[in-house]
Amino acid sequence: MTAAVRPAPPPGPAPLRIALIASARHPIRDPFAGGLEAHTWTLSKALRARGHEVTVFAGPDSDPALGVVEMPLRPSRISEGARRDPSMVASQWLEEHHAYLQLMLDISGRPARYDIVHNNSLHYLPVAMAAALSVPVVTTLHTPPTPWLESAIQAAPHCPVRFSAVSDHTAAAWRHVVPAATVVRNGIDTRRWHYGPGGEELVWSGRIVPEKGAHLAIEAAQLAGRGLRLAGPVGDTEYFEACIHPRLDRTITYAGHLSQPELCELVGSSAAAVVTPCWDEPYGLVIAEALACGTPVCGFARGALPEIVTGDCARLVPPGDCAALAKVVEPTIGLSRADARRHAEAFCSMEVMTRSYERFYRSVSE
Repeated sequence: MTAAVRPAPPPGPAPLRIALIASARHPIRDPFAGGLEAHTWTLSKALRARGHEVTVFAGPDSDPALGVVEMPLRPSRISEGARRDPSMVASQWLEEHHAYLQLMLDISGRPARYDIVHNNSLHYLPVAMAAALSVPVVTTLHTPPTPWLESAIQAAPHCPVRFSAVSDHTAAAWRHVVPAATVVRNGIDTRRWHYGPGGEELVWSGRIVPEKGAHLAIEAAQLAGRGLRLAGPVGDTEYFEACIHPRLDRTITYAGHLSQPELCELVGSSAAAVVTPCWDEPYGLVIAEALACGTPVCGFARGALPEIVTGDCARLVPPGDCAALAKVVEPTIGLSRADARRHAEAFCSMEVMTRSYERFYRSVSE
């Protein structure tokens, strides 16, 4: 008897051709200028690994492995007369404006090249010009509301852009102009952010700017009697020199702007991560990175932080309360590092994020 021939399984969804618009100012490469650049790098690599064709538009000097199409920042030749005009803006603003303008014009001239355009930058022009494109445009909301982006959303009677937001908190902050943003939380590659052994000192990582609150992490660590290691790019030199550098000593140290492997080793060899935002943090990628390393988190319950962690892997206190933060340092260190890692894998992983973006893209493209 001839065996029955089984029908071939139905083919899966076709791969997507995605134009991923990133920052024109900062390169997408390690060490990253900030969380947005790290997110773009991770997302582009993950989408390609799942078979999609991804074209990344970003600033010069980005990671060659991404095959980035550069958005050149060409200095504008502005006459002295024009510079004296009251409407004159910063040269950097003009350079970025024309870089994104040229990009959108180029994409609109090649309507069959992409299935979807994902604006993963903070710039308003991809939103303002979305109606000129014949393919769907999506934008991820990474920050609290900004005037230029709000204005772009309202420029036409009906904004054709579909929006995602990196947290419930961020989606709520934009609800007055974006009634229904799809929440797609940021994720990190848990293979690159590997489990660490822990240690005796605390760690704080991120851009060293006032709104990230590194000075408050120092205060809490000193009150708790624990050493603290800081790492990240200095985004505000005056703040660093006035509020951070004078407090560095044998127990409070600054490791510099580290590459991802170096930062992973630092975070993974720490007792706990301290997260001290002085603003409503839209997500908090440093939390995901710490948890993936098995390092529990203590910090301020502000912005999106409360929706990212659970009591199994973190302790949060009222914003700005360094005394309360110091009191939860030891309980935080006592939390299970294995539980912290498991939470990162289930909630903050690159795989979870990428599958969510795939569902989002296809819902927009249908």
